[in-house]
Amino acid sequence: MGFKELETVVLNRDLPEHALRTGDLGAVVRVYEPDGLEVEFGSASGKTEALVTLKDADVRAVAGGDLIAVRQVDRTA
Repeated sequence: MGFKELETVVLNRDLPEHALRTGDLGAVVRVYEPDGLEVEFGSASGKTEALVTLKDADVRAVAGGDLIAVRQVDRTA
């Protein structure tokens, strides 16, 4: 898809090792050609929760019908 740095993206799959779920929002902080991304996922308070290297296929662009929600992350699991 050709994402850009600082673009908001939506995670397409669960990443349990990072306590991330499908639908979580992240920000692209680095683009690696041809199809790699460094994506930061943060808490509602602004704390970085995960910085993950992903493929373009692991995320999608934000759509007009997307709703933002908040959930608690269980760090003990």
